[in-house]
This record gives sequence, structure tokens and C-alpha cells, in this order.
Amino acid sequence: MLTFDRPAFVLAAIFVPFVIFALRRFFRGAFRLSLSLGTSGGDSFRPATGFRFFAALPRVSDCTAIFLMLLAAAGPQLVKNETVWLDRGADILFVLDCSPSMAGIDMNGRNRFDTARELIQNFASARPADAIGLVAAGNEAALLIPPTIDRKALSERLERLSIGELGDGTALGVALSLAALHLEHSTSEHKAVVLVSDGENNAGAIHPITAVEALKAQNTALYVIGVGSSGEIPIDYVDPETKIRRTGSFESRYDSGNLRAISDAAGGVFLHAPGRDSFLAAFSAVNKAEAVVSRSAVRGRKQGVHWPLIMAALLLACSSRLFRTIFLGAPL
Repeated sequence: MLTFDRPAFVLAAIFVPFVIFALRRFFRGAFRLSLSLGTSGGDSFRPATGFRFFAALPRVSDCTAIFLMLLAAAGPQLVKNETVWLDRGADILFVLDCSPSMAGIDMNGRNRFDTARELIQNFASARPADAIGLVAAGNEAALLIPPTIDRKALSERLERLSIGELGDGTALGVALSLAALHLEHSTSEHKAVVLVSDGENNAGAIHPITAVEALKAQNTALYVIGVGSSGEIPIDYVDPETKIRRTGSFESRYDSGNLRAISDAAGGVFLHAPGRDSFLAAFSAVNKAEAVVSRSAVRGRKQGVHWPLIMAALLLACSSRLFRTIFLGAPL
């Protein structure tokens, strides 16, 4: 929305150029002496239509420059309304398994990994007051996004994350330890870790039970979503290192017992998601369990836009003077 600090200058910007133009024509006509350069009784000399058009261009430029300068003096500002949260939301860290088995296609025609990324994005969008972060688990683990309300940063990193980016293994213990470390000093009253995985811990030097004990000690809630099913599953993904597309099928040995044991050790919640509908229901359950009431207010942020108007006015004024000098022979 465009607003003005000094609206009176807007009226001046509208009327002053027209007043100047009208006065100039009036006084120029009042003191003009008409001399006929033609034959007696014939038509007087008139400049060509094209010449009159070009002669009028500098006057139009001058009036436009005056208009823009007065408009800039009115203090134009673009006001953008922003939502400001008055209460601290929850701090939630997602631990996402990105091992190759997450490329298994058993989520209503989509693979587990892409479905998980979509649901995390939807979850974050529905909770704008919460600080949400992302830890990726592969043969190694890494904190990709610390808890933040910057949804653009979270979305962009999720989009860049690929299957196999951190190797072929699944270091759940290391990933959960990273989550515990980055939530240890959180001042939020609500802290939660959401583990999304289809496999067992088979990499890393930290056992998952050791990691979840740290979460339990710092009063951080743990939700474990076991995604996928057992049996022969289609698979299709591009290896990030070799750039080779791997397609075919693999024998999914999904075992909920390991993931349930991790959840039980922290006094957490285990949610089984063999298909897309149950996967969506699992995220809905987490959303309800971690419901936080947050107050918000709408505030306007102002940004001045007078400088472009001033620069345009100066450019028009200089162009008008150069035009008169070069094409009309006026002194510089």
C-alpha cells in the first residue's frame, strides 16, 4: 500500500505543473507581436507540425520533472503489513532419514522421501509462530537448518536435500544427538524432536538410546514416525555422487520394533505410517499434541520510495536542457 507523509504536496504535484504551463502560455501570448512573413493578404508563417511537437517536448519534460519532485516531497512510502508473534512458539526439530531406502515408492505412487519433505513443509506452513529446524540422517548426520521461523530458508534447504546426500547408512543416534544438542539451551516451554525414518540404526558411533536419554533429561518430547512397509518395493533415485539413476526394486525390511524401542526409551510417541494417508495422520497427531496458543499482531513496515522519483526528475530536467541546447540552439 502506498501512503504519503505530507499529502498536501500530492495536490501541489497535480496542480502546480498545469498552473505553470497555463501561465506560461498566457504571458507568452499577451506580449507576442504577430508579423506576417508572407505576401500581402496571404497566410502568415507557421512552423511545421513536426517542429512544434519537438519544441514542446522540453516543456513537457520540465512539467513532469516538477510533478515528480513535488511527489517526492510528499514523502511516498510503501507500507507492508507483517504479522508479529507476541508469544514464543514451540521449538521443533525434524530428523529426516535420507538414506537410499527412503526412495522406496510405497506412498500412493510417490516415494517416502518426497512425501516426508512435502509433509514437513505443510506442517511448518501451518505453524508460523514455531521455530522449526532440520537434521538429516545418512551414513553421517548434519544440522541443515537450526530452529527458525524463516520458512523460506527451511523450504529451500528441503528442496536441495537429496536421497543419499549423506551416504548410504542411517546414523539415527548421531542425528538424535545433534537434535538434543541444539535444543539443550532453548528457552521455549515446548520442545520436540520428530524422527522420520524407515530403518534401523546402522551407522555412527552413538547409540540411539543414549541420544534419546539426553532428550528425556532436557524435557524434550520425541515423536518417531516409522514410514514404509515390508516386502518388495519399487525404487527410483539419482545417486548424488555418481549421478547415476538407480531404478528397480528392493526388499524392504522395515521393522517397527527398533523405532518403537527408540520412542519408548524417551517416553515418546511411536506412529506407524505404511502409506500416505497414515503418514499424513501421523503429522496431524504431532500437530495436535504440540499445539501452542500464540498471540499475534499486525504491524506495518514502511519503506521510503522518494529517491527513484528524485532521480527521475533530475534526469528529465537534464535531458530537457540538453535537448534545447542540441536541437533548438538554446544556450547551455
